[in-house]
This record gives sequence, structure tokens and C-alpha cells, in this order.
Amino acid sequence: MVGITPLKYLWMDGKFVAWEDAKVHVLTHALHYGYAVFEGIRCHSTPKGPAIFRLDEHLERFLNSAKIYRMNIGYTVKQLHDECVELVRRNGIQDAYIRPIAFSGYGQMGLDPTKCPVQVALTLWNWGAYLGEEGLEKGVRATVSSWIRVDSRALPPQAKCAANYANSALAKMEATSAGYDEAIMLNSNGMVAEGPGENIFRVKDGVVSTPPASSGILRGITRDTVIKFVEDLGYVFRRNDFTREEIFTADELFYTGTAAGITPIREVDGRLIGNGGYPITKRFQTLYDNVIHGREPKYEAWLSYVQ
Repeated sequence: MVGITPLKYLWMDGKFVAWEDAKVHVLTHALHYGYAVFEGIRCHSTPKGPAIFRLDEHLERFLNSAKIYRMNIGYTVKQLHDECVELVRRNGIQDAYIRPIAFSGYGQMGLDPTKCPVQVALTLWNWGAYLGEEGLEKGVRATVSSWIRVDSRALPPQAKCAANYANSALAKMEATSAGYDEAIMLNSNGMVAEGPGENIFRVKDGVVSTPPASSGILRGITRDTVIKFVEDLGYVFRRNDFTREEIFTADELFYTGTAAGITPIREVDGRLIGNGGYPITKRFQTLYDNVIHGREPKYEAWLSYVQ
């Protein structure tokens, strides 16, 4: 992980503030109980200047997460869209990771957050490939975690809630402490769910598959993007559960996510995936890179240009 380099501005509760002034009180409710929802969005350089990828889809999921948690954000997708674009413009950057977050603020303590004010912030920073540039090129080593993906009977996995990511952090730390790059999490039924911060795809005999929403995954925007690519490139696609053994016997595996992009998985628990190559994954990777950098007119509607 690389440390965060301060930029000029962030956005909090309706106004732009200097980076160093974006502060919350130590008794902020969300800090104690994890009651926050957030998003992860990428902005990339293009021939027409910086462009934010699938901004409205991310913001719609942000508002849906808040709705699930009975949190009234008080802003529309259009309002947040315009503020995200302006935030990138004011900071004068080409590439950025943007994180909208809404959380129960300072004012009351106790488990019920409804008496606390809801605060909303738009943050951003420079963030390279989450699993490393080498991982993008050569693939990463993964392990099946002993920690299961949070169950929908305990916490709603379709909401991108801060509390869910304690579950992800346990899996991530377990994997890296054992010398792996990333984890693969099973659900309470023993089927593959996702990575700690990524969705997962399997390729077998030319068929591309990914676990359905019912497996306890977060419906990823990058996941949805790849599903569109699969259809456009003419591959057979299936949403279906698959087992741990079916990971080991896949021809190709890859992660998808805003932070991770499209990252091949070359090995799981000491087992080489397929023959060590991933031609289909590479096709998706190349197309994705072209799309987010504005080199594919067919998908230009997914880009929100800053200038």
C-alpha cells in the first residue's frame, strides 16, 4: 500500500474545503459503530481530458446503500455528479480514485444512529493499481480464506457499508500474512462469493461465469462492465455458483473491481490456474483500459468528462 499524498480540496456537507480542514470529531458515531456507506470511483486521463468512469451508476448504488441503511443523504445523483466533476477539476488532476461517503456524525452515541446528523463527503486521492502493476501483468497469487463472506441474514451485502469491510480486512490480512496477494471468500453455503474487495470471474471451456447476487456478493460496477464485454465479444456467459474445486480446475480466473481493475489470478493455494496463461482475461483487460481512457467510442457514454 502507498501512503496518501495530500491534494488541494475535498468536499464536505455541501462545500469545498481545504484538504487539511476535512475533519470529524473523535466521537463521530460512525467511527464507533461502522455506520457509513461509501463508493469507489475512478477518474482517468483521456484525449479529451480527465473523465470519470460510470459515475452515475456508482452514485445510484451509493444512494441505494444509504436507503438500505435508513440513511437520508439529502442529495440527488445529479447534485453529487456535478460536485464530483467539480472536485476533480478544482484539484487539477488527470487520474484519481474518488470516494463518496455518508456517515452518522457527531451528536449522539448508542447503537441507534437515527438521532445523529448524516454527513456526506466526497474525497479523492491518487491510487495506482490496487493489486499492483505486476499483478495486472502477470496475475496474482490467491488463497481461499477461512473467513466466510458476510451473510445477508447478518448484514446486507448489497449495501457498500463500512461495517462489511471488517470482514474483508480479516480475509485480506490472513492472505497477505501467509504470503499471498489476495483472498477468495466463500459464502455460508460453501460456494465462491468474491474477493475481499473484488468480484471474481471463472473461465472454463470458453464459458465465462461469475457468482450471482444471491451468493452474497456486492453487485460491482466493473463486474457489470465485464458482463457487457462478454456479451459484446461473443462469449457464452453464465451467472452461476461454483465451488472451491471449480476454482482450481478453471482455465482462467480474474478479479474485477474499481480499485483492482481486471486482474488475473495465476495461482490459488499453490495450484496453477489453467496453463498459466489468460488470453480471454487479457482481451477484457485491453478493452477495459481502452474504454476508461476514452479510446473506444462505442462505450463513451460511460464517461463523464471533467472539462
